[in-house]
Amino acid sequence: MTFCIGIKVREGIVALADTRIVRGSEQSNKQKLAEFQHNGQSLFTMTSGLRSVRDKAITYLDESLRNDSSDVQRLYQLVNRFGEQLRRVKAEDGAALQSTNHKFNSHAIIGGRLTGDFSPQLFYVYPEGNWVEAAEDAPYFVIGRTYYGKPILDRLLTYETSLRSAVGLALLAFDATRTSVTDVDYPLDIAVLSNQSTVPTFCRYSESDLATTTAWWSSTLSDALGQLPMHWADELLNAAPPPGNSPPFQNPPLQ
Repeated sequence: MTFCIGIKVREGIVALADTRIVRGSEQSNKQKLAEFQHNGQSLFTMTSGLRSVRDKAITYLDESLRNDSSDVQRLYQLVNRFGEQLRRVKAEDGAALQSTNHKFNSHAIIGGRLTGDFSPQLFYVYPEGNWVEAAEDAPYFVIGRTYYGKPILDRLLTYETSLRSAVGLALLAFDATRTSVTDVDYPLDIAVLSNQSTVPTFCRYSESDLATTTAWWSSTLSDALGQLPMHWADELLNAAPPPGNSPPFQNPPLQ
């Protein structure tokens, strides 16, 4: 499985992806947050699903742009091209994949800024090739392991969140996912593109690089739990027998 998240806030966009690959009992690491060049501009792509589908679609996209890039000045136009190539791969390989019980389930997040874009853009591409754009009321996309990181994002992330805090929330969403599953793990790739930049900054982090931050988060959560207002549970707790004085458990009588 995988964990990839793209966030768009007023100040720019953030991308984060784990690198863990699991095949049966084997584990390895491969880059899932990839840089893509077009007309001197650097973009990023993240995908979940079969890597063979992703690699073929990206190769076809690159070939398409090399042959004709006249109408690709904005990112949504490049995303349209990617969707076309995804449908092409499905037409070529879909039946063969289905015959071996493999689903054509490639989901993608594409972000960046082309010469015609006023600000950084972020898109989610479905396996069918259609897409949606990140917006003020939907500022993030997650692909792969989508459930575990959503609560903190839905509670704390808004379009007005600072770019710095958006990077932190992406990390905490990954940390929550990694804590609950075994097929999402370090190293971690992160890209940031602010409104003042035209090229994303890419960095890779190991577990030790971020250990201080994740340990602080765990400690802060533990401290917060100890300070949680619990007066509403007094009736429940006061009615319970003191620890160590509980009556011995008795099996119910046989019928």
